[in-house]
Amino acid sequence: MAAWLGAAMDITDFHAMSTGTAPDDLGEKRALRVHDLGSLKVASGRLGVCDPFVSLDQPLVVPVPPGEYTVRVTVADVSDAQDGSHLREAYLSVVIAEGLARRVAPAVTEAGEAREGEVYGIGVDAGTVGFVDADAVASGMPDVGESDWYTDVFDSDAEGSWFDAMDSEGPLPKGTANVVMPRATSGENVVLSHSGWGDGFYPVLATTDGEGRLLGVHIDLGVVGRFEDED
Repeated sequence: MAAWLGAAMDITDFHAMSTGTAPDDLGEKRALRVHDLGSLKVASGRLGVCDPFVSLDQPLVVPVPPGEYTVRVTVADVSDAQDGSHLREAYLSVVIAEGLARRVAPAVTEAGEAREGEVYGIGVDAGTVGFVDADAVASGMPDVGESDWYTDVFDSDAEGSWFDAMDSEGPLPKGTANVVMPRATSGENVVLSHSGWGDGFYPVLATTDGEGRLLGVHIDLGVVGRFEDED
């Protein structure tokens, strides 16, 4: 899928993994906090980006060096009083390398670079976004012919279902989770977060340093910074 963004955007309009404040689309300043969500195993080098409750087995794929990466969520306080009473997830990010981001642009996917004026992104229908090793889903999740993932894994009555993990008050912030897939043999996992204002289309962006080295892959949830509607 492709939509509104050009080949690059002003780094000052991008606020993933930043503390302090950032403007929303009305120019109101919103306080930001960043939370570590643990690590994500991407042994295949095929980073999957998706709504995990809808398209876990068909993610958008961004090539990255094989490895294990920290995932962080940037949360904005959108309350009028800025008292923490109304929080929304603004970005979900995979940290590929530490460094100073100098450029942000549409992520390059396995399909190649987005055309001028467009960006690859993901459709969200269950109010959730996530990252996964795209190759690990086939072996880590139950066979589709044998299991209904929604009732057997996502929202089962058993403690530790994915919905249960996201609703928990800890150890991660409520609305996020880091879960190991049911049939994982080496800890293959999915990192999930609520998607800011909910369903919609969200661009997948990449930050690079001054030498063009990939630093991070980010889902921009349209809560702060420049964000235009889907075309």
